[in-house]
Amino acid sequence: MPSTKEIRGRIKSVKNTSQITRAMQLVAASKMKKAQDAAMSGRAYALLLAEILDSVAGQEIAQTHPLLQAREVKRRGILVIGTDKGLCGPLNGNLFKEVMAIKDDAVYVTIGKKATQFISRTKRPLMADFPLSDKVSYAEVRAIVNYMLELYEDGKIDSIEILYSAFVNTLVQEPTVMRIVPMTGIHDLLEDIKKRYKIDLSDTAGDEREMIFEPSAKEILDELPALYVKQIIFQSLLGAKASEHSARMVAMKSATDNAKNLVSDLTLEYNKARQAAITQEILEIAAATQFN
Repeated sequence: MPSTKEIRGRIKSVKNTSQITRAMQLVAASKMKKAQDAAMSGRAYALLLAEILDSVAGQEIAQTHPLLQAREVKRRGILVIGTDKGLCGPLNGNLFKEVMAIKDDAVYVTIGKKATQFISRTKRPLMADFPLSDKVSYAEVRAIVNYMLELYEDGKIDSIEILYSAFVNTLVQEPTVMRIVPMTGIHDLLEDIKKRYKIDLSDTAGDEREMIFEPSAKEILDELPALYVKQIIFQSLLGAKASEHSARMVAMKSATDNAKNLVSDLTLEYNKARQAAITQEILEIAAATQFN
């Protein structure tokens, strides 16, 4: 049995760890609320853009846009959205399992140090990696999207896909692969977005009215697909951040609770060891008095 001094040292160490995990839990909870609000507030705009694009995709002039034209997918371009830091439970592990399941010819662009390290370690072709702040800005997203679109237009990739941890709620984050370019299945993608956001499909019937475009249909359709790509990636990044902070908060809460349970067990062990030492001393004193 360990000595009382050793047990006291372990109790002190676990309590110190508990204080650290508790502090990290509170920080993550604060960031989680802001990230969740940002992710939820951006969904309406992303859905509106998808509905507009779905409405105009059937226009004859829209079929000439390179992002709306069908293309044989020989090499996939996948944007993997990971985290910069660990201590967020199985979030990154679940995401990387999806990467391991990809057997097609693919190249990768990463966001977050963990994703970059994983892609490099597994010797998958890494085209670029981008940093991302806790407060996701549209300027950061613009640089990422422009790079992905450049690869697509140059023929280096035949699709633009996102692999990220979709935010469902505080306890559930789902690793999700979403193909956004080419936009040949925009209607199916729109229905998927509605289901993921839990929107009543009966209230969002398609608009079949004839549209008048200002300043012109060509000018609008030249910009709309790229704007849609930026918004979908931006929304995915917001969701990934909400997932990260939610997973970290839950993981740190679990660690804090486990530390408290361990302190209780160690305290019980300490009391037993102390009582055993006292009993031994009493027995030794009693034995000594018998010989005197």
